[in-house]
Amino acid sequence: MNIIVTSIFVQDQDKALDFYTNTLGFVKKHDVPSGKYRWITLVSPNNPEGTELLLEPDEHPAAKEYQKKLFADGIPVTMFGVEDIQKEYEQLTDRGVTFTMKPTKMGPVTIAIFDDTCGNLIQLIQQ
Repeated sequence: MNIIVTSIFVQDQDKALDFYTNTLGFVKKHDVPSGKYRWITLVSPNNPEGTELLLEPDEHPAAKEYQKKLFADGIPVTMFGVEDIQKEYEQLTDRGVTFTMKPTKMGPVTIAIFDDTCGNLIQLIQQ
């Protein structure tokens, strides 16, 4: 069994697509109409056949509440691995990304947390 798609709730699919591709550097894999919304998935440019990230509309009341509570409590919704967290932090900061936690050593890993502008906190990790 493999994880092929994982999703995050977003407030605005177009804004999320722009942020995740143009700011973070992910690559759009699918963008298919699906009723009122779209099935939009992204992949890492380093692994185009790897796990897809689905930009899921947060339209369901439970999704909105879940997203708001996690954000308010400072809890990241997912984690992205990076090779050099300090370099990534500096590049993203230069692109206007707001970090709620600068790179911080936590035992054998270093983590940082940023606001994706779409209602989520995302954690970066260097292992």
